[in-house]
Amino acid sequence: MTPALHAIAADCVFDGDTVHGEAAVLVAGDTIVALVPQAEMPAGASIERLPPGTCLAPGFIDVQVNGGGDVLFNDALDPEGIAIMAAAHRRFGTTSLLPTLITDRPEKLELGIAAVREAMRTNPSVLGIHLEGPFISARRPGVHDPAAIRRPTDADLARLTSLDTGVTLVTLAPEEVPAGFIAALVGAGVRVSLGHSMATYDETRAAMAEGLTGFTHLFNAMRPLGSRDPGPIAAALETPACWYGLIVDGEHVDAAVLRLALRGLGRPMLVTDAMPPVGGTRDRFSLYGQEIALGDRRCVRSDGTLAGAALDMASAVRNAVRLLGIDLAGALRMASTAPADFLGLGERLGRVKAGARADLVALDPRTVDVLRTWVAGVASDPER
Repeated sequence: MTPALHAIAADCVFDGDTVHGEAAVLVAGDTIVALVPQAEMPAGASIERLPPGTCLAPGFIDVQVNGGGDVLFNDALDPEGIAIMAAAHRRFGTTSLLPTLITDRPEKLELGIAAVREAMRTNPSVLGIHLEGPFISARRPGVHDPAAIRRPTDADLARLTSLDTGVTLVTLAPEEVPAGFIAALVGAGVRVSLGHSMATYDETRAAMAEGLTGFTHLFNAMRPLGSRDPGPIAAALETPACWYGLIVDGEHVDAAVLRLALRGLGRPMLVTDAMPPVGGTRDRFSLYGQEIALGDRRCVRSDGTLAGAALDMASAVRNAVRLLGIDLAGALRMASTAPADFLGLGERLGRVKAGARADLVALDPRTVDVLRTWVAGVASDPER
């Protein structure tokens, strides 16, 4: 049976490239059929008219979600924990995400991959998994457990390529893995990103030649940009065929530096690096057995080390407009279209066009407050 046609009409629709006034998105089941002027909505379609002034856009995609709803993925390696995280972030416009496992023991990697594999059977918000570590630099661990940082083995290569569906994203330090390791991952369909790294410029370029295309939270936990030591940041900014995640929370990176990143040739995208307090009720959580406290918009360990972020994607979009001076369309593109392209999912996600999955967010364009989301055509109102 053909799914019934449903029209969502809004004063403006951003399709990932262009803003359309007085438009409607036609949806059948989980798929967008067309984007049309409201005057051309077909007779017989059910019509949902969004409140005056509302903007409809592609649902946000977050490639770096450590936790949410008071759940930390490293400690809740099951579909139920993943579902809580996804629901918490959906309140803020994130319609799909990668649960992110930070540096941990080998058995945790296997459990995380198994949990994501099972979650993807029933939860369309889950696109795959992001494995951030453990093959990173002990000189740039951030809040990662130094005792769990190590070099990869042949068994690790098999683990990292074992998810037979969805996306696997691996963050690693190129200088800490053997030559050919990145190429082997990429050859198996894995996306590879540089992060927590002291790689030189030449080491970074060599990794990119093997297929590395991403930079995890650019500027944070990596060799800094120097006049005679350009490192990975220069390589990212000068390369059109790469993407870099930016944490726009006013805490991780100064706005002036982020504005410089927007002038680079690479493709910026918003990430949250979110921790359990996002969409939760608690101001403390445990990481590696140590207490992390939320205070003044920061998640910090007792020694002051930043431990992820207390950032949701709607706030990241809002901050990109207010702190970085870009227009709303540009910020929305960084929250949806850019990450979809980075993950190789641009034909199905991150755009409002015929054939794309009906993942949408309705928001107030003045405040970037989320009014409603749709995941695979199923609507949900944020809890207040």
